[in-house]
Amino acid sequence: MSIKLVSWNVNGIRAVAKKDEFWDWFENTDADIINFQEVRATQKDIPKKLADVSGYESHFNEAEKKGYSGVGTYSKIEPVNVTRGLGIEELDSEGRVLKIEYDDFILYNIYFPNSGMNAKRLDFKVDFCDALLEELKELKSQGKNLVITGDYNIAHHPIDVYNPKNCEGKSGYLPEERAWLDQLEDAGFIDTFRLFDEGENNFTWWSYRTRARERNAGWRLDYFYVNEEIKDNVKSAAILNEIYGSDHCPVTLELDFNKGGNDND
Repeated sequence: MSIKLVSWNVNGIRAVAKKDEFWDWFENTDADIINFQEVRATQKDIPKKLADVSGYESHFNEAEKKGYSGVGTYSKIEPVNVTRGLGIEELDSEGRVLKIEYDDFILYNIYFPNSGMNAKRLDFKVDFCDALLEELKELKSQGKNLVITGDYNIAHHPIDVYNPKNCEGKSGYLPEERAWLDQLEDAGFIDTFRLFDEGENNFTWWSYRTRARERNAGWRLDYFYVNEEIKDNVKSAAILNEIYGSDHCPVTLELDFNKGGNDND
């Protein structure tokens, strides 16, 4: 079975729903599973056209604070189980995690915390990331296949930012944040985009303030990671930087569970 997934920080689902370029993409996508981050709406405030989409089952996790954070997933494939949050009260009030279990894999749709101006939320972000990694390692040890997508709010390597020297010390490129992605990879998880493209200037976020997108002065903050056991099931991974509507663009992953991969499939 071939499965196409897409992930996109839409920077407010109500705002993006007013944009023609969003609908041009949404109504023509062939994705089986669509993941949104920074939904910034309660379920009852989601535009009607996006609250109930024909052919898709939809799931949301909203923040307790109105108009903040939140994730949503639309799925043509019926999940086995859906969990909201990490099960840790102090980390779960912001609606940042949807864990969706399918027959072949467990999907995490995550809007990772921003470490904030002057790293004021760095401790919260590190706690969130560490708790997530412990859960991922435990599931991996049980032989589960894992797909972890979303806006990580971290640019990993100098190649993942437009001007690395200028980015040092900035939120999203702090040593502690980048080190966590090292830990994720050391634990046996793979940045799928880099299986197909090791080149420069591959970004997924551009500041509105500086008209950065016109200059492609961006950061790569959005990822699909998978456990190494399903590396051979990855057919493609791409950045859709021609799609507009948000300060981020979508990223995609295609998996095929008819070939290779984990013996537990």
